Amino acid sequence: MSKVFEKLRNFDAYPKPLEDARIQTFGGATISVISVIIMFVLFFIEFVDYMQPNVSEELFVDTSRSPNIQINLDIIVPRVSCDFLALDAMDSSGEQHLEIDHNIYKRRLDINGIPIDTPKKEDITVKHKNEVAVANETSCGSCYGAALDPKRCCNTCDEVRTAYRERQWSFPINPENITQCKNEKVDEKLKLAFKQGCQIYGSLIVNRVSGSFHIAPGKSFSINHVHVHDVQPFSSTEFNTTHKIRHLSFGERIMSETHDPLKDTVGLAEEGATMFQYYIKIVPTQYVNGKGEVINSNQFSVTKHKKVVSITSGESGMPGIFFQYELAPLMVKYTEKARSLAHFLTNVCAIIGGVFTVAGLIDSFFFHTARLIQKKFELGKLH
Repeated sequence: MSKVFEKLRNFDAYPKPLEDARIQTFGGATISVISVIIMFVLFFIEFVDYMQPNVSEELFVDTSRSPNIQINLDIIVPRVSCDFLALDAMDSSGEQHLEIDHNIYKRRLDINGIPIDTPKKEDITVKHKNEVAVANETSCGSCYGAALDPKRCCNTCDEVRTAYRERQWSFPINPENITQCKNEKVDEKLKLAFKQGCQIYGSLIVNRVSGSFHIAPGKSFSINHVHVHDVQPFSSTEFNTTHKIRHLSFGERIMSETHDPLKDTVGLAEEGATMFQYYIKIVPTQYVNGKGEVINSNQFSVTKHKKVVSITSGESGMPGIFFQYELAPLMVKYTEKARSLAHFLTNVCAIIGGVFTVAGLIDSFFFHTARLIQKKFELGKLH
C-alpha cells in the first residue's frame, strides 16, 4: 500500500518547496493583497450578473389578434378649466369617440396646480337618464326659435347651443338671458374658464389601428364628417394650451423609458393659440418572465412639433394637444431565463485562476529583475 501511495505522489501537479527555500518579499506581499482585492471585486460583479436574469430578444412579424389597444394618460392643462376641455379620439377605420369621459377622470386645479375638487368620472348613460327625467318633470324647454322642428324641446344649455349650431346662428356671448344656461350657472363657468386648470387622466380603449386623440378646448361635435370644436363665446386665440404630460403609455403599464418617453414632458405655449403635435410610432412588445408569465405592452418613439395657429401666422389648425399614432407590423419579444450555475462557477474559477496566474507572472518579473539589478550592482557594473 505504501508503494501505491508513493507512486501516486508522482501525479502531484503542485509540488511544495521546503520552508527554507521560500523567499518572501515586500513586493510579493503587495501584489498578493492587490490580487485578492481584484478577485473579490470581479467575483462580486460576476455574482450580481448571475443574480439578474438573462434576457434574450427576438424580432418577428406581429400576428397577435387583439382587436383593441388601451391608452393610458395623465395630462395637466394648467390654464384652461375642465368645463372647456374635451378629449376626443378617432382612428383610421372611421370610428370616432367624441368627448370621452366615461373612462377618463377630470380634476379641477387652481392656478397653482393644487387640486380644488375631487376627481369626477361622468357616466354617459346615467347622464342621459337624468336628462330624460328632467324633461318628464318639467315642461318642454324653449329653443328660442333655433329648432328646425317646432316640437323640439331644449331642456339644457347644451341642447340650446346645439340648436343654435344647427341653425348656424351665433350663440349669445352672455347666456344669462337663456333660462337653461342660467340654471346651470354657465355664467360662473365662463368666469372661471381661464382661472382654473384641469388634470385629465385615466384610460381609453380604441381599435388596434393607427389613429389619433387630442385634448382641445370647446365642445366637440361632427358636421358632415368634419370634426369641429365650438369655443364660443371665446376666441380660439384666448386658450393657452400649455401642458404637462405626466404619463402616457399604450397597453399594460411598465415603468421604463421606452414605454413612457414623454414622462414629465412640458409643452409651453409662448404666444397665441398654440397647436402641439406628437407623432408616435408604437412597437408591440411582449415580455415573458422567469415564471413563464406573458406581459403584453408597447414601446414607442415620439417626434414633437408645435406651431402657432392664427390668421396672422397663416397656419391652419386649432389650439390643443394632438397625438397621432401608428403601429409597427413587427413585435419585439423579451424572454427572461435564469442564468446557469455551472456557467457562474466556471467564470469564478476563471477569475481566481487568471488573477492568480497573472499576479504570479508579475511577481516573478519584478523579483528576477530586482535580483539581476542587485547582482550587477555588486559586480560594479552599474554606475
